[in-house]
Amino acid sequence: MIKKQKDDIREEYKEIRRQMSADEKQKRDAAICTAAENLVSFRYAEYVLLYAAAADEIDVSAIAEAAFAKGKKVLFPRCDKKTHTMTYHEVKSLDELIPDSYNDIAEPPEENPTYDAQRDTGGAVCFVPGLVYDKAGYRLGYGKGFYDRYLSAFSGCTIGVVYSDYILNEVPRGRFDVSVDILLTEKGVRVTKDPKKTHPGKA
Repeated sequence: MIKKQKDDIREEYKEIRRQMSADEKQKRDAAICTAAENLVSFRYAEYVLLYAAAADEIDVSAIAEAAFAKGKKVLFPRCDKKTHTMTYHEVKSLDELIPDSYNDIAEPPEENPTYDAQRDTGGAVCFVPGLVYDKAGYRLGYGKGFYDRYLSAFSGCTIGVVYSDYILNEVPRGRFDVSVDILLTEKGVRVTKDPKKTHPGKA
C-alpha cells in the first residue's frame, strides 16, 4: 500500500519537473545554492557531502565550487547497486567526476579518499536530493534506499534540497525512512519539526 502511494507521488512530481522550463530551473537552482552558502552549518563544516545531479535534479555544483573556494573537503557518493549502499569520496575538482558503469550518474574515482565519520571528526553536512519532501523532513527519492541506509548512520547535519512547491504536508513513510534536519529551497531554509529525530537541525 505504501509503495503504491509513493510510486503515484513519484510519477506525479516527475512529470511536473519535466514541464519546468530550463530557464526557471536554472534560476531556482542558483537561488538554492546561494541560500546554502548562508547556512551556519555549511560555513562551519569541514566536510561537505554533495551529489552529482541527474538532468532533472537540482544542480548543486555551485555549492561545490563555493566549498572548494573556502578550503573545505568536498565529497561525492559512489553507489553499489547490488547492495544499495553508498560511500563518499573526496574530490579536488568537479572535473574528477566520471560517469558510472551504467552511465546513470557521475561519480568520484574509487581510489579517492573515503569519508569515515569515525575517523573524520570535523563538522560535516550532507546535501540530500529528493523528488519531494514533507514538512517533517521525510523524502521521496527514486525508491532505491541509498540515502536512507546511509543517513541512518550519519551524525552530521542533513540538508534536504527541494523546490519550495515540492514540499507536501506528509509523504508516506516506511519504518526505515529517515528524515533530514533542514529543508533548503529557492525561497530560503526551514528547520524540520520531527520530534523523533535523534539530532536537531541547525540552520
